[in-house]
Amino acid sequence: MSEPEFTCLGVRADAQAASPTLTFRLRVSDPASEGVHAMALRCQIRIEPRRRPYTPEESALLTDLFGDSSRWGETQQPMQFAQTSVMVPGFTGSTEVDMSVPCSYDLEVAAGKYFASLDTGDVPLLLLFSGTVFARTEFARTSAGGLTVRMVPWHCEARCGLPVAVWRELMDLWFPGSGWLRLRRDTLRALQLYKSTHGIATWDETVDRLLKEASG
Repeated sequence: MSEPEFTCLGVRADAQAASPTLTFRLRVSDPASEGVHAMALRCQIRIEPRRRPYTPEESALLTDLFGDSSRWGETQQPMQFAQTSVMVPGFTGSTEVDMSVPCSYDLEVAAGKYFASLDTGDVPLLLLFSGTVFARTEFARTSAGGLTVRMVPWHCEARCGLPVAVWRELMDLWFPGSGWLRLRRDTLRALQLYKSTHGIATWDETVDRLLKEASG
């Protein structure tokens, strides 16, 4: 039985989306001579941190995620990044389609911490595909009806690199020059009291003063 094949041709930041979104350009191929009527495709995306080197600065920031670098052989396991789906229109042979992946800048999420720790290079990704292929039959070519249904095998996958520059471009579209942290309500209240008591104008100045006090 024929099996579809998938290739990631590139990744870009979607400036027109309603929320932070990456667009993956996929080439979908299927050798079936009768062609594909449609494909309901699901994709699970994982980060494979072992597949790239890290600068000393990046390694220091990743300690919070993976622990000491001496243990990275054990702790650098694949991380879940996203799950998404896309409907592939009918084609014969191969076609290209855009797959949208909503993203978050939440630094409480492992993937968010990982992306925020990188300066250059690519994020190594593994795309795992599943879904349903609706194919024409020979009967359907000459009369009404005639569709077959088969599953996309679980072993269908593709690897690609997400440039760190593209991730930063996406974040700058939505959070230019900034980021955010989720804090407990009581912690935020204590920070607000400190800010008001000391007559500090901005939150950046508040955190900066606290950091200086802690290091002094």
